[in-house]
Amino acid sequence: MMKSFTACHLFFGALGATTLLPAATALAQVEDDERVSGVLEEVVVTATRREESLQDVPISIATLKGEALDSLFSAGEDVLALSGRVPGLYLESSNGRAAPRFYIRGLGNIDFDLGASQPVSFIMDDVVLENVVLKSFPMFDVDQVEVIRGPQGSLFGRNTTAGIVKVDTKRPTQETEGYVSGSLGTFMTGDLEAALGGGLGDSGFSFRASGIYRTRDDWIDNGYTGEDDAMGGYTEKAARLQLQWESDSFRALLMAQGRDLDGTASIFRANVFDTGSNDLNQNYDRDQVWYDGGDNNPQGYEGTGYTLNLDWTFGNGATLTSITSFQEADGFSRGDIDGGVVDFTQSVPVPPGITFDPAAINGPTGLPTLTFPGSIYTDSVTQDAADTDQFTQELRLASDTSGAFSWQTGAYWFDSDLTVTTDSFASLGFQDTIVNYGNEAWAVFGQGELDLGDRVSLIGGLRYTDDSKDYHVVQYSGLWEILGIPAVAPLTVSDDQVSWDLAANFSLTDDSVIFGRVASGFRGPTIQGRDVAFLEFPTIADSETVLSFELGYKADLLDDRLRLNAAVFTYEVDDIQLSIIGGASNSNQVINADKGKATGFEMDLTWLATDNLLLTFGMAYNDTEIDSPGLTVAPCGSTLCEAYQDRDANGQVSIDGNPLPRTPETNYSLTARWSLPMGGSGEFFVFTDWVYYGETLMSLYYTPEFVTDDQFEGGLKVGYLNFENNWEVALFGRNITDEDNVKGFVDFSNLTGFVNEPAVWGVEASYRFGGN
Repeated sequence: MMKSFTACHLFFGALGATTLLPAATALAQVEDDERVSGVLEEVVVTATRREESLQDVPISIATLKGEALDSLFSAGEDVLALSGRVPGLYLESSNGRAAPRFYIRGLGNIDFDLGASQPVSFIMDDVVLENVVLKSFPMFDVDQVEVIRGPQGSLFGRNTTAGIVKVDTKRPTQETEGYVSGSLGTFMTGDLEAALGGGLGDSGFSFRASGIYRTRDDWIDNGYTGEDDAMGGYTEKAARLQLQWESDSFRALLMAQGRDLDGTASIFRANVFDTGSNDLNQNYDRDQVWYDGGDNNPQGYEGTGYTLNLDWTFGNGATLTSITSFQEADGFSRGDIDGGVVDFTQSVPVPPGITFDPAAINGPTGLPTLTFPGSIYTDSVTQDAADTDQFTQELRLASDTSGAFSWQTGAYWFDSDLTVTTDSFASLGFQDTIVNYGNEAWAVFGQGELDLGDRVSLIGGLRYTDDSKDYHVVQYSGLWEILGIPAVAPLTVSDDQVSWDLAANFSLTDDSVIFGRVASGFRGPTIQGRDVAFLEFPTIADSETVLSFELGYKADLLDDRLRLNAAVFTYEVDDIQLSIIGGASNSNQVINADKGKATGFEMDLTWLATDNLLLTFGMAYNDTEIDSPGLTVAPCGSTLCEAYQDRDANGQVSIDGNPLPRTPETNYSLTARWSLPMGGSGEFFVFTDWVYYGETLMSLYYTPEFVTDDQFEGGLKVGYLNFENNWEVALFGRNITDEDNVKGFVDFSNLTGFVNEPAVWGVEASYRFGGN
């Protein structure tokens, strides 16, 4: 297809061009990092849409960049690798590499549907990527990731009630520079990445081309079909091309990017828990599953995006910025959702060592079936396909920042369209369900900052947003029409809200500040229409609104060798949107609970212990609660989980008082880099990174099978860096202790779970050239 062809050629063009550079231009380039300067570098962030020092911004922000960021992707990981690396940030997915779900400070959305909204906004290169498929664009040639905690409604708009993950890729410069890096590891995991950029003569033009090629062989056997290495692999290609022109008062940046993914969707594993236990049992085999459907769970997505960023600088120092962007993606994921074998003939040989049920009653038919692993009551193979596009336009006028008072104001327009096609049991093999979601939103906003002397500054912002969504069924499934179920009338929901924030910075010393912030935000109304594919009607939830308070401390200590940022927070979400997934009703519904509450804290510490030892440590604590007396849901469609025994007379269990789902109560992260100088031209180094999650309830209702605790993963990199010629070789490992961590579950048919990626070991090499 044309878009994947374009992406691939952009990438290989960038890679090939590096070989044309004269050797004389290969300059040693080592970032001015802590071990060179002897002090911690200043970190610049753009959380307020301006470049400011991290220590000066009265918001809880954490960043990832450089080696700490790059090491996460050594084994070809996707955006989920960011999970937990910034305390309070959690990511998960039941859609493979295609649809991540983000949580900050415990607030997120467990809904796996391709039309679901999220309270965490994902912004790449100043463009909001709204749909979950767009949020999965690969991470490469990244300059910095900022995690901005708490509501960000005034500058960034709706659907930021939890916060923002903001990714900034590297920009073109007039200096010729670039890099080539590659790795090869377990399961033939390969990762090739390259970038090339520089000025085009004296024309004022500059460019940057970058791309990746990531691949892994299939490594999971299908024991039912007898296929070895039937699934688990992927091939992903992506590229980005930037062209920039700048003068003293004007800059224009045109960016195009593309992506092509062909791989495996999530691997569902039937009955890997016993009733009453969250331990993986004898049915779990990381290297093997038993699928009688799903075509080995294939997945494929393609996408392209185009962004035009224009900046004018006026004589009085004011700037006008226009950001115009179009993004689109389409593809599919297919899966054997029940994760096992349902045999109506009751004659298929059962593999030794796993549990089975010789006469499980099949829910849809009422017939006895042989099932394994364990009892499976619904045979489920489902495919969802998405075709989505979005157009965004932002205009922002900002004053000069040199005076005591500065301001910015602007307007924003958003327009998206999503078509979801679902192949389920109701399709009857000939007519799938097709639904369409539309979303339009516009906003006007402003923010001002006032310095009250040398010690105190105030920041306040205000935004008015109008958000409208519509939904209609394009095509009903074959079974819907055969049963004569009444048609669903087109649905429209809308809301307009004012969101705001007010913050204050007080400098205790030249190197330390305390800040306070109060902020509001909202997530727009939601239509959940996936249930139409399963012969049910859509559900609607009203907007949720949040009011958040936080108090923080930031300091550079020990002669700029220790940086400490910490914050305590509390928030309350009114009419919080919750997703009811699976359960006894096997549904995908959205509802409003009365309130969601949370109190907690996070801390980020960076310490240059010696000139050769750099340590970072982060921690977060989240105490969250659903506060909605009388709110109940139907648990355990399989009847196998313990909560099924606790139902009331209506077959429901209460969720009032439960923590928000997918919220680790505690989260710790640690990195350490030690180096040993080798002559005057290089160093031997060891880098390690670790993440830990405390107890996490994965479902809305409490049942012991779907609670995880004490999960951790670690990474390691050992290598040699040559300063003189700027190349590096290293051995690396991801999930080096080969932890089997449960990442999700399915409860409507059996006790299905899915897990993290296995240990990957390999070797990598890189070469950088040019720059300052």
